Amino acid sequence: MKLIKLNAINSTNTFLKDLSKNTILENFTIVVTENQTNGRGQQESSWVSEPNKNLTFSVYLCDLNLDISNKKYLNYAVSLSIFSVLKNKNIPNLAIKWPNDIVSGNKKLCGILIENSIQKNSIQNSIIGIGLNVNQERFSETLKNVTSLKNLLHKDVELDNLLKDICFELQNQLLILSEKKYQMLEDNYLKVLYQIHKAMMFKNTENELFLGIIRGISETGNIIIELENETKREFGIKEISFA
Repeated sequence: MKLIKLNAINSTNTFLKDLSKNTILENFTIVVTENQTNGRGQQESSWVSEPNKNLTFSVYLCDLNLDISNKKYLNYAVSLSIFSVLKNKNIPNLAIKWPNDIVSGNKKLCGILIENSIQKNSIQNSIIGIGLNVNQERFSETLKNVTSLKNLLHKDVELDNLLKDICFELQNQLLILSEKKYQMLEDNYLKVLYQIHKAMMFKNTENELFLGIIRGISETGNIIIELENETKREFGIKEISFA
């Protein structure tokens, strides 16, 4: 494990991606910054973080040799590592919101962005970006349903120790992945999946609302939703949102 600390950077994922093009990086190289000025989230969304208050970091993984058909298990391993660490801190109503947001109730605590390098139908390298709201207390009014560890625990959380805990647990989960214990990852993920088996509202790409029940995750990582007529349908990340 190699740790690179930066005072400020536009995006830790972008920094690692550029660094990997010109340098041979060792597995589990970590870049963490006190101030990320242009953080990125899923679907080209931005990740806004107050300087010196939160954890914004990326992890470089190499030689994964993970078949592209099994990429959802990498997502499971990363999500579960964050979930496990926060669970040990007694965060209330903790869950993983598909595909990989960590939430307390309906409020977002952590976002994850995984960018893979694929060769011959196999994921060789991956850059995992993690943004975790830790000690920030106030958020922009444009951000809905967002919270932090401090808002939930009513005390500051030490950032360096939290980073170490997450990286340690990430290594544990990646070991399970490397041992191809896919069913274990699947079971553990579904066990803590937000609103699974509960009726709730969703929104499609036409901004139409519909009622459905999350029934699981498909082989390709899409969410499986049972509709009102009792049929089941798969949706990709760009095809559906939680209402």
